[in-house]
Amino acid sequence: MAKSKLNKGSSGQNRKASEDYMDKYRQKDGVEQTASGLLYRVIEPGSGLTPTEADSVEVNQRIQLVGGKIIGDTYKEGMPDEFTMKEAIPGIREGLQLMQEGARYEFVVPPELAWGKKGVGNKIGPNAVLIFDLRLLKVVF
Repeated sequence: MAKSKLNKGSSGQNRKASEDYMDKYRQKDGVEQTASGLLYRVIEPGSGLTPTEADSVEVNQRIQLVGGKIIGDTYKEGMPDEFTMKEAIPGIREGLQLMQEGARYEFVVPPELAWGKKGVGNKIGPNAVLIFDLRLLKVVF
């Protein structure tokens, strides 16, 4: 088996690790769950605009896997991401609409609201939960 396959984990291993992580996370103080299964907690509230499906956003975000591996970190890079809401994975699209500009949230995105059974490339395996530390810097019209 190729090394990249081993790093991503198998679908079954990831599903089990994902479920265990989400069960533990639900027990933390201040954690909320939406009807779709998105878990989140407010790190810092915001006071600006809230994005809609039609907007673009500028964010800082750290994205990691359940095992702690960081797959993206604009905080460290010092260059925020800008993208349309339509480009975001479903869990982040939903989560951003809970936020106001200036807010910082932590999201635990279940596989069905992220990359699902396929995963993506050699970074995100099948059935992987993604953990986002996300600050909404600006809603762009």
